[in-house]
Amino acid sequence: MEPIKTLIADDHALIREGLRKVLSLEPRIQVVGEAANGPQTVEMTLHQDVDIVLLDINLPIINGIEVCRRIKEEKPDIGIIALTIHDQEDYVFEMIRNGASAYLLKDINPEQLIRTIIGVANGESFISPRLMSRVFAEFNRLSTPEGAGRRDGRSLTSRELQVLRLVARGESNRGIAEKLFISEKTVKNHMYSIFRKLGVTDRTQAALYAIKNKIVQL
Repeated sequence: MEPIKTLIADDHALIREGLRKVLSLEPRIQVVGEAANGPQTVEMTLHQDVDIVLLDINLPIINGIEVCRRIKEEKPDIGIIALTIHDQEDYVFEMIRNGASAYLLKDINPEQLIRTIIGVANGESFISPRLMSRVFAEFNRLSTPEGAGRRDGRSLTSRELQVLRLVARGESNRGIAEKLFISEKTVKNHMYSIFRKLGVTDRTQAALYAIKNKIVQL
């Protein structure tokens, strides 16, 4: 299996060096570059082989939110992980809306950072747990009439509810398959059905729905 090619984007050289040292200890991750501002991040991401971008929001010239939007427009398969000091819900919501798969605060421990990178590379999503309540409040405030028309989860089968609860707890497809003693292909089929029934398009939205509607408690 090829290592996860990761780009570090932060305007502080000391933070970039620290992240590089942490990630160099994990054989499944390969740091392929460092960027110190927004335009450099976009340029390197679009012209290099990159799987994951660790993205600070406070980048000079172009901020991280706009960088995220531009990258996802050109290369939607690249995973974006916001790694920032900002814990305001509007930043979280904007990053998710522009395509970020994870939102982490810089006080995260190295093990969780590595798990998140590997998870995002496998199609998973993650938000720092202590930000969840704020995200839900913002999610409710910005809910549209179209979103309000979603079903309440009663159309889900018992197995789909089991899968959704595990998704909301951050489990990967492989982890869900192991816990429920089913194949990963079956998990993917359940995920497709869950998305369709709830009117969502990705795992983050499904997880938010599950917690907002008290299908699962964190």
